[in-house]
Amino acid sequence: MFTKELILDYADKLLIGLSDEEVDMLLKEFDVINQNMEKINEIKGLENINPAHFPQDYEINSLRDGNEERMIDIEKALSNCDKFIDREVEVPKVVE
Repeated sequence: MFTKELILDYADKLLIGLSDEEVDMLLKEFDVINQNMEKINEIKGLENINPAHFPQDYEINSLRDGNEERMIDIEKALSNCDKFIDREVEVPKVVE
């Protein structure tokens, strides 16, 4: 259970300054989370279910054979671009 003192202690350790309003907001949010967790814990037979860390069956048991697959023509691909240099797409600079 989260308390005001516990939140302030964590905030202090993380070097985060919290106002009283922010602490109250966090307490309300954690209360909602706790209520939802209680509802989940009320599900019968939940203790018999194994956790699903990766819910899809996804296994790679072989590598590609290295054969070249059909590729799009470079001129056709570049016809979709506003700017390009030789065979490379020119994109706007995003980092100064």
